[in-house]
Amino acid sequence: MKTSEGKMTLWLLAWPIFIEQFLQFLLGAADTLMVSRISDDAVAVVGFSNQLFFALQTLFMTIASGAGILIAQKLGSRKNEDARVLGIMAVSVSAAIGIVLSLILVWKPVEIAQLLNMPENLLPLAKIYISIVGGGMVLTALMAALGTAIRNTGNTKGPMYTAIGMNVIHIILNYAFIYGAFGFPQWGLTGVAISTLVSRLLASIFLYWLFIQSFDQRIKLRDFKIFDRKLFNDILKIGWPLGVNSSCWVFTQLIIFTFIAMLGSKELATRTYMNTLESFCFLLGFSIALAVQIQIAHLFGARQTKEAYKGAYKALVIGLILVTVNAFLVFVLGKSILSIFTNDPEIIAMAGSLLLLNLMLQPGKMLNMALGNALNAVGDTKFPMWTAIFSMWLIATALSYYLGIEWGWGLVGIYVCMIADEYVRGLLALWRWRQRKHLKRAEASMTATTLPGSGAMAIDS
Repeated sequence: MKTSEGKMTLWLLAWPIFIEQFLQFLLGAADTLMVSRISDDAVAVVGFSNQLFFALQTLFMTIASGAGILIAQKLGSRKNEDARVLGIMAVSVSAAIGIVLSLILVWKPVEIAQLLNMPENLLPLAKIYISIVGGGMVLTALMAALGTAIRNTGNTKGPMYTAIGMNVIHIILNYAFIYGAFGFPQWGLTGVAISTLVSRLLASIFLYWLFIQSFDQRIKLRDFKIFDRKLFNDILKIGWPLGVNSSCWVFTQLIIFTFIAMLGSKELATRTYMNTLESFCFLLGFSIALAVQIQIAHLFGARQTKEAYKGAYKALVIGLILVTVNAFLVFVLGKSILSIFTNDPEIIAMAGSLLLLNLMLQPGKMLNMALGNALNAVGDTKFPMWTAIFSMWLIATALSYYLGIEWGWGLVGIYVCMIADEYVRGLLALWRWRQRKHLKRAEASMTATTLPGSGAMAIDS
């Protein structure tokens, strides 16, 4: 095991994750800013396409996320070889899924965009962006599996350094292709797509180098033939509810984007700009939520259940303070920031009306992230799944159609439904965590194994 228990404190886990996520935010913001110099239509295509990519990522994130939680639990219980095998299988299976997705996106980009109701005037740009960036979906799959495995060993700095390098390369290449700098051709959105592909390729190579030395025994190419059916079933047992949960989020977001597309290309661009502003709001909170998931999984694996229970509340309090402050800053400065991205007064006005709603949204999102991740860390993944199926589809999606489209509330109506969804799921997760169901089960298991001379009797009871 390459990490020690001293590295499992919330702060030491969280700050590299924050730097990594902040750099990803800068990457998205730089992308949006640079693409906005091409046109608002190009921004709309990038935002819409990214929702499609997020939706497809759930197919391999199911494996990567389930394996990540189990890696942390196995390392916490000192089963280091099991953790190594879990990491190997997560990478190989995720890569296979990524190859299939890449082939589909290269083959039918326009048909996919049409299926999702993308406006006709955006289809030529969508064909370029979806086919090139989507063709590299295998790289996204590798980055997800490799990064998740590395992070759950306690090494959150490695993915952070990777994010730094990827951001620098991507921004330089974006600038070169958009403006024709450094002797590069001026390829506009095509250049942005190529820049994305190249930076992800280099990031995948570096993450692979980190991954093969993340466990006690160095991983070799021939090890990727390893397949342990029992451990893979364990991945699926934890991972499939995570996959359904994530699928609910990304597919409902994708459907909501199709609702916004019905409103028009300016509304679509507005939502893309708001995504950038919202990302800044919850970066620290998301980093803390991800860090506490790793920490609780290790503690749960080591059967330190009381520490695991209290850790979730500590993370929640810290996260709520941080996201509320960030959301308030965005509320105050939002219009000024938006003017950097676009000069369209209609887009700025629409986004400005959403800033107060974003201030209400972010605390609910933090509540949901922190306690949802805590439940996932102890293997209680089905409860968040069922709440996601109920709340995301009925409140966030179906109700947003009626408020936003049928009743004419537009983006404001859609945001109101998003807020309601986050608070419903967050409060239900809080109720579930207070029940301590999986923690009590682990405590009962410890009691049973420590009873003197009567293991069978203890189990039967």
